[in-house]
Amino acid sequence: SHLVSLGWLLQVALSSVVALGANIICNKIPGLAPRQRALCQSRPDAIIVIGEGAQLGINECQYQFRYGRWNCSALGERTVFGQELRVGSREAAFTYAITAAGVAHAVTTACSQGNLSQCGCDREKQGYHDYQEEGWKWGGCSADVKYGVEFSRRFVDAREIKKNARRLMNLHNNEAGRKILEERMKLECKCHGVSGSCTTKTCWITLPKFREIGYLLKERYSDAVQVEPVRASRLRQPSFLRLKEARGYQKPTDTDLVYLERSPNYCEEDTATGSTGTRGRLCNGTSTHTDSCNVMCCGRGYNTHHYTRIWQCNCKFHWCCFVKCNTCSEKSEVFTCK
Repeated sequence: SHLVSLGWLLQVALSSVVALGANIICNKIPGLAPRQRALCQSRPDAIIVIGEGAQLGINECQYQFRYGRWNCSALGERTVFGQELRVGSREAAFTYAITAAGVAHAVTTACSQGNLSQCGCDREKQGYHDYQEEGWKWGGCSADVKYGVEFSRRFVDAREIKKNARRLMNLHNNEAGRKILEERMKLECKCHGVSGSCTTKTCWITLPKFREIGYLLKERYSDAVQVEPVRASRLRQPSFLRLKEARGYQKPTDTDLVYLERSPNYCEEDTATGSTGTRGRLCNGTSTHTDSCNVMCCGRGYNTHHYTRIWQCNCKFHWCCFVKCNTCSEKSEVFTCK
């Protein structure tokens, strides 16, 4: 698997990267694909940003799936790109999409803040924009999302070396994550004029909050489509993906998340599927959704723990000079899967 070490990497200051030298730094990162190592050596300042972006994706994955049997917890324990899910499930589809989007988001942010060499604000967003008709012009610093997306494409996609169906699936989901990020870029404007009038406006492009991307990709996860590889007649390796059980050669859309295999139930621990199991997981005793004890515990049952919290309450100041309080208590139940 082509994985990038996390741990110490995110803590290395840029000055240390320069001091130690790109070759030393990049050679200490295990599992880099050849093109990733070459990019690391040519752009060592970007490696930290890439790591931060991948971690952004992992954190969002864990937030979006916090109430599910599969809660994304196996990702990011040892590596910045997380543990590769060997099963081509819809969960794997989500992790690839959110990670690719996270890297593009982080690189774009770093460019806007002047923290990366060779990039900055979007140079195309300058001057007037249909000024006569709409009455505004470009101003400020527009986020150069095209640069961030292209950088993500160059680095993240370079992991895919094997020419098989899983490669096509991963590349498609990577691109879907980046496409959704591009589509959610926002136009912000500021008015200029006497007494708050809007005689002129300056506008710029900003990145969306990454939480918004997380919600959108979670929706795509729910509507993910199963695909199968199609091999060209003269080639042994698959050349493209089509919707499974569809008539003809119908391809998924650019922003569909796609998967090859049905998801396991994630009830038991299994490193191949990225499942940590649900034993010991908290569950909701009154819920009927995925966080319910019935669903979360996979029919194994659950343990009930009783807690009593005691604290000082209704405190009043008396003249002069002491504070008198009552003692309040609250009983609660916590449920964990057997």
